[in-house]
Amino acid sequence: MSMDLAASMDIASSGMRAQGTRLRIVSENIANSNTVGSRPGEDPYRRKTMTFKNVLDNESGNRFVRVDRIYPDKSDFKIEYDPTHPAANKDGYVKKPNVNSLIEMADLREAQRSYEANLNVIEMSKAMIARTVELLRS
Repeated sequence: MSMDLAASMDIASSGMRAQGTRLRIVSENIANSNTVGSRPGEDPYRRKTMTFKNVLDNESGNRFVRVDRIYPDKSDFKIEYDPTHPAANKDGYVKKPNVNSLIEMADLREAQRSYEANLNVIEMSKAMIARTVELLRS
């Protein structure tokens, strides 16, 4: 197998792993978009976000994408008036998660497209390797 084709498959698989983590984080955010506290003053679910980093593999000289860090989104919680809720403050307001479903769906779509693009790179590399082997057998 050509070293370039192997490298392209390794790089693409690192992208798939990173986007897989991103899909997991987005899924957590969506699943917890209505998770509020159970007592007055208790914070609801706080949205998570993440960053990527470019990592150089000294042995191969290739650059891979990795998850840099996963961290809580420090934006303000939403506030909703619901005096009957157990987590309502003395004024009747409940803190709601800082999850915006439109942002999560956009992140989900972008992660899915990136994942699929990396998968296509791997499939194309495999096809090129198979074609090369076929030519060598002829």
